[in-house]
This record gives sequence, structure tokens and C-alpha cells, in this order.
Amino acid sequence: MEKNEKLLLRPSEAAEALGLGKSKTYQLINDGTLPSVRIGKSVRIPNAALKKWIESQIQAQQANA
Repeated sequence: MEKNEKLLLRPSEAAEALGLGKSKTYQLINDGTLPSVRIGKSVRIPNAALKKWIESQIQAQQANA
């Protein structure tokens, strides 16, 4: 992990990192597809979990190819 790398991302930050819209990102969070944690009323996506999720998506697509 880089020195200034955030541990938790806001949904808008995760959306930007993924190249997705905020609506799609919230949809993935709400249906449990994208790992997230709730801190009070705030939703955050753990950076490490986001990276693992991306890897799992790549592996799943490669397995289906």
C-alpha cells in the first residue's frame, strides 16, 4: 500500500477508480456485489477489498472465456 493511499473509499471515489457511474456503484453496493462497510450512515468501500473484488472479476471472466 502506498503511503497516501486511503484505506476506505467513498462510493464516488470507488466509482471513479472503477470507471463507473455513482448509480451503478451504489447498485453494486446495495446488492452485495461490491464489498462495503457501514460506519454510522456512511458507506465506505475498503480499498483492499475493492482490489480483491476486481481480481475476482478478472479471474471469473477468464474462466468463462
